[in-house]
Amino acid sequence: MEATNILPILKKRLAFLSGGKDRRSGLILTIPLCTEQTSMEELSSTLDYLLGIPSDKCKARGFTVIVDGRKSQWNIVKTVVLMLQNVIPAEVSLVCVVKPDEFWDKKVTHFCFWKEKDRLGFEVILVSANKLTRYIEPCQLTDEFGGSLVYDHMDWVNKRLVFEKFTKESTSLLDELVVINESEKSNQLDKERPPDCNFLPSLDPETVLQTGHELLSELQQRRFNGSEGGGVAWSPMDDELLAQPQVMKLLDSLREQYTKYQEVCRQRSKRSQLEEIQTKVVNWLEGPGTEQLRTQWGIGDSIRASQALQQKHEEMESQHSEWFAVYVELNQQIAALLSAGDEEDLVELKGLQQQLSDVCYRQASQLESRQNVLQSAHEFHGTAQDLSQQLDGLLGMLCADVVPTDGAAIQQTLKHLEEKLKSVEGSLAGLREKGQVVMDQMSNQTTWSYGKDVPIENKENIDHIQGVMEDMHLRKQRCEDMVDVRRLKMLQMVQLFKCEEDASQAVEWLGELLDALLKTHIRLGDDAQETKALLEKHKKFVDVAQSTYDYGRQLLQATVVLCQSLRCTTRSSGDTLPHLNRVWKQFTVTSEERVHRLEMACSFHTAAEKVLVQASPEQGDLPVEVEQETYEEVETVGKALLDRLTVPVIFPDGSEQYFGSPGDMASSAVHIRDKMKLVEGRKLTLHEEDEDVEQLQYDQIHDQDKELQDDQELQEVDKELLDGEELELETDTQKS
Repeated sequence: MEATNILPILKKRLAFLSGGKDRRSGLILTIPLCTEQTSMEELSSTLDYLLGIPSDKCKARGFTVIVDGRKSQWNIVKTVVLMLQNVIPAEVSLVCVVKPDEFWDKKVTHFCFWKEKDRLGFEVILVSANKLTRYIEPCQLTDEFGGSLVYDHMDWVNKRLVFEKFTKESTSLLDELVVINESEKSNQLDKERPPDCNFLPSLDPETVLQTGHELLSELQQRRFNGSEGGGVAWSPMDDELLAQPQVMKLLDSLREQYTKYQEVCRQRSKRSQLEEIQTKVVNWLEGPGTEQLRTQWGIGDSIRASQALQQKHEEMESQHSEWFAVYVELNQQIAALLSAGDEEDLVELKGLQQQLSDVCYRQASQLESRQNVLQSAHEFHGTAQDLSQQLDGLLGMLCADVVPTDGAAIQQTLKHLEEKLKSVEGSLAGLREKGQVVMDQMSNQTTWSYGKDVPIENKENIDHIQGVMEDMHLRKQRCEDMVDVRRLKMLQMVQLFKCEEDASQAVEWLGELLDALLKTHIRLGDDAQETKALLEKHKKFVDVAQSTYDYGRQLLQATVVLCQSLRCTTRSSGDTLPHLNRVWKQFTVTSEERVHRLEMACSFHTAAEKVLVQASPEQGDLPVEVEQETYEEVETVGKALLDRLTVPVIFPDGSEQYFGSPGDMASSAVHIRDKMKLVEGRKLTLHEEDEDVEQLQYDQIHDQDKELQDDQELQEVDKELLDGEELELETDTQKS
């Protein structure tokens, strides 16, 4: 609480501290009651303010309260005493109620303060003014109680106002100086924090110090007033009331901080040159070099654009030579200040020199980083251009029509196509790698603006790189799809040529089989068994030819399907297929002729062998009779076979071809004629033998007939004898 807040109440002199002390050295608090009604609220505020003035040490010795009730009523006095119990019960040691001479005698019996000591917490005595000296020395009492202590309440109030004003101003000024000094100290420790050069104290330190010295001088002045005891009375502004040590402490602290503040001002003046250098540095940082680096972030969209950006970057590097010249000049100025600076300036100057070196290094790093990005972008665009050209070439190959020549040429074209596609895949992988390098460099790229790293917005560049890679990937994927289609088409063409080649080979094989059948398959066998073996061999030979023909037909059917798939006309349908069918028909006619001749030969040999075997004498003493049809069959089949050997094979186109050579046919004919002659000779031999056999049979039959006649005659004789014997037997029987 300050005096200015309750100044009207203080001026009413409801209570005051006169500076007097009791015999225990406790302060005397005087409450002069008047005839007018006293406001207890104002009195309470006054007591609160007054009790806040003494130190804790003074409060510990206790207060002696003088309640002057000579001009007041008893109930007001009683209320004030009871109020002391609530306001300062612990600090009050004695309450002296100054009573009028005769007015309260009758009322004392109604309220005995000494009986309420335990409840009140302090002792209350009623005393007249002339007997107050029994408890307090006269020199410690003011003149209204018969003492010699001089007290001017309005003077005390004014002095108190001066004291509180000084305390408030000095405390505020002291806080401001401490803040300024501490701020300057923090700025020296934290070099990146800019100093607040406009922060000045709100009060003049010299004026506040002068006011404090005047106040302290007045507090220390002693006043000597005459008294009955001849003692010395202290001024009401005693050090225990106005805290003279507090004023001295404030003055000492203020002088200390003010001295530091003066040193700060001196340091600021000395650093004016450094501020000029810092201004140059700031202008340098905000110069065209940093602005160019901050604005140059593009990478171009082609080789030509990237080359233009590289040329522009080289021009910017040449312009930065002036920038580095400024750095050299600043470094020289700092070196000069370092040679003439004190210890504190050395730290700051070295810090500034380090800052300039960092800025220069950072700027050079930014230039190098930008150069690396442009170089990587140039390589990326170069790879993209090469890849685009490769894709264009591959697409041109894929869009061109395939002219079928032969399977080897198609295989070579397919191999070349595969190599192109593999080269495109390698170039695309290289493009992705270079694109990733550029994006990594751009993501790590920052620019320096106002001493801070500011990331560069590279979204447009990254989107461009990703777009180029995605576009190349899509183009490559489309080419891959077209390569797959072209590969399938070429493989089908290879298969078509293979089928046509194999079909031609089948025709050739079938022709070779036909030649073999006509030239080598000419023997008809020497007997029926050999001829049957030749028939079986011929059937197997025909099966091989049938398989060859079926294989060729299947190949030609496959060529038709492939040609339909490839949408081209087949050459086999106009050449190979008729040739195959023609050869097969010729082979079929020749094979049938061969089968007929072998079957006729088999019939001939079978009939001839039948004649020869049956007429052979080895079969018994007499030859077996051979039917005339057998001889006729041998003769008929033999002549037909001989005639057939002289007939050529007539093909469906009307051309003719003989089996083997004429000598081979003549040899076969000679063998057949020889066998026919052998059968004819055997026929004649058998005819003569048949006549002899008939005569012998006739003789045998005649002999047999004669024997039979003789046997019949004997049987008749025997029968007659038997009949005679039976007749005699019957006669004898009858007789008996």
